[in-house]
Amino acid sequence: MDQAELTMDQVLKRDIPWETYMTTKLISASGLQHLRRYDKKSESARAQLLDEDGPAYVHLFVSILRDIFKEETVEYVLALIYEMLSANPTRARLFHDESLAQDDTYEPFLRLLWKGNWFIQEKSCKILAWIISARPKAGNGVNANGEASGSKKHITTIDDVLKGLVEWLCAQLKQPSHPTRGGPIAISCLSSLLKEPVVRSSFVQADGVKLLVPLISPASTQQSIQLLYETCLCVWLLSYYEPAIEYLATSRTMQRLTEVVKSSTKEKVVRVVILTFRNLLPKGTFGAQMVDLGLPHIIHSLKTQAWSDEDLLDALNQLEEGLKDKIRKLSSFDKYKQEVLLGHLDWNPMHKEANFWRENVTSFEENDFQILRVLLTILDTSSDPRSLAVACFDLSQFIQYHAAGRVIVTDLKAKERVMKLMNHENAEVTKNALLCIQRLLLGAKYASFLQA
Repeated sequence: MDQAELTMDQVLKRDIPWETYMTTKLISASGLQHLRRYDKKSESARAQLLDEDGPAYVHLFVSILRDIFKEETVEYVLALIYEMLSANPTRARLFHDESLAQDDTYEPFLRLLWKGNWFIQEKSCKILAWIISARPKAGNGVNANGEASGSKKHITTIDDVLKGLVEWLCAQLKQPSHPTRGGPIAISCLSSLLKEPVVRSSFVQADGVKLLVPLISPASTQQSIQLLYETCLCVWLLSYYEPAIEYLATSRTMQRLTEVVKSSTKEKVVRVVILTFRNLLPKGTFGAQMVDLGLPHIIHSLKTQAWSDEDLLDALNQLEEGLKDKIRKLSSFDKYKQEVLLGHLDWNPMHKEANFWRENVTSFEENDFQILRVLLTILDTSSDPRSLAVACFDLSQFIQYHAAGRVIVTDLKAKERVMKLMNHENAEVTKNALLCIQRLLLGAKYASFLQA
């Protein structure tokens, strides 16, 4: 059988030769006694044993995983632990009991992430996530990883664990161990672990944020909707962390989240995206991006729908007010600059308003004519006819309204780029390329006679 398709039931039906392991001193007599009481018993019987002597069972399971390497046995013990924790996740606290201070409770699971087959990797990952989430705060002589203060024995620290786990999760997003389950398991674990500030730091340092962005896209099936939700949950958690925000600002995250919120009918998906927008609105250029992406109109449309989640309704109202305030504060040149930097131009009113060009033409001189240079880059790289046409038109407007416009545009070698577009298959592009060349050749004195 393909190990990747092993199920819990199949593994738990096995009979493990515990007596043989005691004979070879891989488990103790008391360990064997514990196993006989626990193994193959009813859920209620096991629950009672864990309530009475939970730390002893954790110690036993961890020591088996540490000392025994037979794959069938490793799978079996992982299945026992997984069953124990999935029935009651609060039992993960048992791994941090003071009586286990000298046990390296993290190490076996961290090692098995890389050594085992998919069943072993998946269960180790989920178990680690539970144990990490349940760890106590440092204090009372016990560190957060369960190691007693003053212990000389090397024990895997929480930082070791988080670094190793994040590394494995990123590897699953790049090249999954299982073709269909590797990625979703990684995202599911991250959506829980990114609540931890130290995990956010490790994830960003591992360049993990860029691995999330391609997964943000409208979903239809139940499985893909859950993956989308957990991915958006990861982005929301990262929106509280400044170094992650810097990456989100320079990627296509906002565009992708906007597409998701426009097309999704699943309330939990819409909610987490709107909460992310609310977090990002006051940061950097996000507000301007949201305005350019048409989010005010989208929010207005979302508010007309019947949502049951009060948090979502509150977030929609707050976002709507925040966007209105952002629009009031954005100068017309800020909005224009943001549009150009995003690289997608449209015939917004300011392009053809004489007042806009008269009032803002000197602003184009900022940062060594940065905006003009970006317009030229759009001419070189864009495949969108509308963006090309608007870029040509804006260059012609700059020539007309700036006293040295013709010289500046010529020095930036715009003529050659625009000339190439005069034979473009799109009529709107050729028309505006011709207008730009005419104004470039005629100069400001005669340019005003030419009409778009």
